[in-house]
Amino acid sequence: MPHLQPRPRRSPTRLSQEAEQQIEALRRQRLTGPAIARQVGRPLSTIGVVLRRRGLGRLSALTPRPPVIRYQRELPGELIHIDIKKLGRIDGIGHRITGDRTRQSNRRGIGWEFVHVAIDDASRLAYVEVLADERRQSCTGFLVRALRWFKERGVRVERVMSDNGSGYVSRLFAKACRLLHIRHLRTRPYTPRTNGKAERFIQTLLREWAYALPYRSADSRTADLPRWLAWYNTSRPHAGLAGRTPATMLLTAT
Repeated sequence: MPHLQPRPRRSPTRLSQEAEQQIEALRRQRLTGPAIARQVGRPLSTIGVVLRRRGLGRLSALTPRPPVIRYQRELPGELIHIDIKKLGRIDGIGHRITGDRTRQSNRRGIGWEFVHVAIDDASRLAYVEVLADERRQSCTGFLVRALRWFKERGVRVERVMSDNGSGYVSRLFAKACRLLHIRHLRTRPYTPRTNGKAERFIQTLLREWAYALPYRSADSRTADLPRWLAWYNTSRPHAGLAGRTPATMLLTAT
């Protein structure tokens, strides 16, 4: 067992409490390390040690972080988050398809498929489809089918939130929302956290379904989606729901 050196009872070279408090007070006036060193007549290295010890090594430590504002709708259907994630295709032997640009350059989207998701803000109940693209026809068709799926489970959707992707800002998508009496909300540019529940669900979807098993093909991966989605909705405890499942939240809210 290595011999441990005992800590000295006194540290003659350490600054007094009053001196350290003076350095901290100057730091809280947003003075830099060199400016504090000049004002108190101490070496810059000493100032650095004191500031790090007091958690003020960086000026940014003086700026309080903005509070994290989390919101959640009270009733299912008040707000549905929708989003899309590009997903690499898999060939019949478990390899990613990248496409042959010399011979297949005219084939749009070769090597990719698109996961369209819809998740209820209040209950986290989710609906997912794997489609060939993210064009306006696919986005609009997915919206219609998602609303029908939620309605079959007793959820009447009032609003949908999406980013500003071309499929979502199209006239076809807007027309569908009007005909379905759905209000369409869009996130502000460069603020994807506004649609954070969809973003977090997509990360869970990729981790626990898309990349969880060594699928032999894209078709086998897609065929496994209903199994995973049923488990997510009915059996998987959700941290954001205090350990409850989306199905349980749906029952208690209706």
